[in-house]
Amino acid sequence: MFFRKKKTFDDYVDEAYEKDIVLLDVRSSEEFKAGHLRNSKNVPLDKMDTIDIKKDQPLYVFCHSGARSSVAVQQLSKMGYTDLINIGGIYKSKKTLQEG
Repeated sequence: MFFRKKKTFDDYVDEAYEKDIVLLDVRSSEEFKAGHLRNSKNVPLDKMDTIDIKKDQPLYVFCHSGARSSVAVQQLSKMGYTDLINIGGIYKSKKTLQEG
């Protein structure tokens, strides 16, 4: 019997870098400025209605722990977004974060 290894947070990030997938960070602007993933887009959860991304664009959604990103995926789905994956919390990442 073969078991497929579960993807890690960083596996999803690497996949996003390789493909045309947006890394959507739904943490606050302050959290984002303190440290974020390269090429990620910040739309805080409380400003989700201001998102300016095509509805068919694949999105990997994350926050600090995975709780806000879960809520964001539900909201985005109701807004008509069709290709969404909650990849969880950035705290699991071993990637170097950028400031600013």
